[in-house]
This record gives sequence, C-alpha cells and structure tokens, in this order.
Amino acid sequence: MIEDMKKMACFGVAGNFTGHLEQAGEAKDFANFAVVTPDAPKALFPTYIPEKNPSIPDFLNTFPFSSEKIVFPNEADFFKNQKVQLESECGIIFKAEWQEDTLVSLSPLCFAASNDVSIRREGAKKISEKKNWGPCSKGFAKDTIELSSFSAGGILDHYNIASFIVRDGKAYAYGEDSPVKTYSYMYEKLTDWLIDKFNNQKDTGPAENIHEYLVKSGKPPLLFVSIGATRYTEFGQTNFLRSGDAAVVIVYPSDKYSQSDVEQYVQSRACGAKTELLATSVLWQDVSC
Repeated sequence: MIEDMKKMACFGVAGNFTGHLEQAGEAKDFANFAVVTPDAPKALFPTYIPEKNPSIPDFLNTFPFSSEKIVFPNEADFFKNQKVQLESECGIIFKAEWQEDTLVSLSPLCFAASNDVSIRREGAKKISEKKNWGPCSKGFAKDTIELSSFSAGGILDHYNIASFIVRDGKAYAYGEDSPVKTYSYMYEKLTDWLIDKFNNQKDTGPAENIHEYLVKSGKPPLLFVSIGATRYTEFGQTNFLRSGDAAVVIVYPSDKYSQSDVEQYVQSRACGAKTELLATSVLWQDVSC
C-alpha cells in the first residue's frame, strides 16, 4: 500500500477532534478562521503531491510515508530547536471523481492506522511546513481494512484509535483511546466538507489553495486523507519523540478488544513477543536520527 500511495495526493485534516489544537498549541493559528460551526475542522493541508509543478512547493514532492520507521532530519540543531510529536489518526483512501476541474465525489475504499507526525515549529507559515520534512516523516500502516460503507452504523462505528510510545522497553499511552465515530465531522458530513475544501479552500493564513495543487498534478484518481489527530494523554502532551523510541498507532475493533488488551499487546511486542490483534490495523515505527 505504501508504494501505491506514491501515486496519490495526500492530505490531513486540522482540528477534527475537540481539544487537540489547543493541546498542540496551534489553536491561535486559526483564531481568525471562519468556520460553519464551532466544532468544524479548520483546514485541509497537503502532506504529499505526486507531480512536480512550479505552483507546488518542492518539499511536497518528497514522499514522506513509511510503515516501519520515522527518521529525523540529519541536522545538528534539530533536537535543540524542534519538538516532534506522534499524531494518532485514522487514515482513509478515497476514490475521487472529477468533472473537468471540479471534484464531485469521494468514495472511501479502505482505512488504516495513520501517524501524522508533526514538528512543533514556531513561525511556520503553513501547516504543511510542519508535516513533511523528508522521507520517513509520516506513517501509514501496511494492513489496511476494506471500507465498503462510510456511514453511521457501519464498520468504523466499532473501531477505536490508540497510540503509544515504546521507550526503554516500556509502553506509554500517548494519545487518548478514542472511538473513531467521535471525530467532530464524520461520514457524509466529513466527505461534504472535504469536497468543499478540495474545491474552494483559499490560500490564507496557515491554509493553502489545494485545488490548484490537485489540478496541476493531473487530478489524481485516488486521494489519501488522515482525518484528524486525537487528544494527547498527559504523557503525550509533555513528551516528544526521541531516537530509539517506537511510535505506535493502532486502529482496533472495540467490540473484540478492550483498551487493556491493546495495551498488553503493545507491551508484549515491546518485549519481543510475537502476538497479533485480528481485524486490527497496527502501525509500528522505529524512530531514529
């Protein structure tokens, strides 16, 4: 799936989980954004665009996704000046239907665990500048799950998102264990919002004119969207990724497994046990310099 993503345009949703932007210190970036409702997502940001074009920032042409590792930039002052956080999300691959230069529909194909790793970079003008610093700067799980229905009562109503940092052999909960259905915008409400943003989002503040990017890149037939980061635990809010950590995001069926089952799985795997969770998408990335 990772290789297939090289042909897709990839995006993330900012502000689709109540409280995350405040925890990340980014709510102020959207203070003057007009939104339809107070709980509406704030913007749609690009993380990877497959085609080069003078209208598209060069760094967005670097493929950033890995299902196995996160690699920090090889810069001497990186750890002194930047803070990097795991962002646990559900990622969805959509089939896009175009009519001339207008995106008219999105049909979900599959979902999986996503890590929208973010640099807490002060002074970044665009959200995307915090998201793609090069190869292996983002994550998407190998084990995707078919998504035949994207509506309330469907399969995603029975899935939760959990995340952990494994450090020195011990697993720490990093994001709050959260039902996928508790995103602020989901299902038809989310796809309607996405279509509007893909077609109409302006280049203003931290947002970009992503419609121009899509048209200039040939109107890709498949789009990947990481639909929003969950809230952090106290540990996650105050601890940042280090070389030697493992960053783990798990999207699991909550009608099959409990939170303690998932925590036990992560701790057991951290200790070398070969275990698995059925019908579950697991993203396990080793962090290195």
